[in-house]
Amino acid sequence: MNNRVRELRGEQSWSQADLAERLDVSRQTVNAIETGKYDPSLPLAFKIAKLFGRPIEGIFEPGD
Repeated sequence: MNNRVRELRGEQSWSQADLAERLDVSRQTVNAIETGKYDPSLPLAFKIAKLFGRPIEGIFEPGD
């Protein structure tokens, strides 16, 4: 799954650790989501979307 998490995090000038704290996950989880190694659960995807004020489909999209 492709996503814009790294880009959106950068717009906020947040580190991976900052975002992880806001989402109550590990920094490694944020890294894995950003690099496409891990697709978040639906509740976590909703949490990410809410945090950035965007619809889920504005952040995540199916991969190739």
